[in-house]
Amino acid sequence: MSNLEKAAILDLKKLGDSRGKLSFAQEGLPLPFDIARAYWIYDVPGGEKRGAHAFRRNCEFIVALSGSFDVSLSDGTSERKFSLNRSYYGLYVPNGLWKIMDNFSTNSIALILASEEFDAADYIMDFESFLKWQASLTVR
Repeated sequence: MSNLEKAAILDLKKLGDSRGKLSFAQEGLPLPFDIARAYWIYDVPGGEKRGAHAFRRNCEFIVALSGSFDVSLSDGTSERKFSLNRSYYGLYVPNGLWKIMDNFSTNSIALILASEEFDAADYIMDFESFLKWQASLTVR
């Protein structure tokens, strides 16, 4: 199974009563990795895109805490698009995929849980470099 096929929407546990709802993610539930870092994206101007990079090692879990946005993933030959708009599920993004986030609604907030601490060397910031890196993996 390719990493693109492994990308999937995962449901978060939902607890609720008359006071409201609570959802959570923790190592092993439902994440297939240990959490090393959390960050969030917000105040994205209309029409702007985020991402446009890939990770060699880092895996992510992306949740729309507020609003909505789309996440497009590519392995260099195929692409899948996911729309995120609820805070009780998120998108598991395995490493080795090109990611673009766009179509952000007003006041949207994207929470990203990452498997690795920040490492600039883990990023592939150019799509042509990404394609060459992907090709080098299949040669081995």
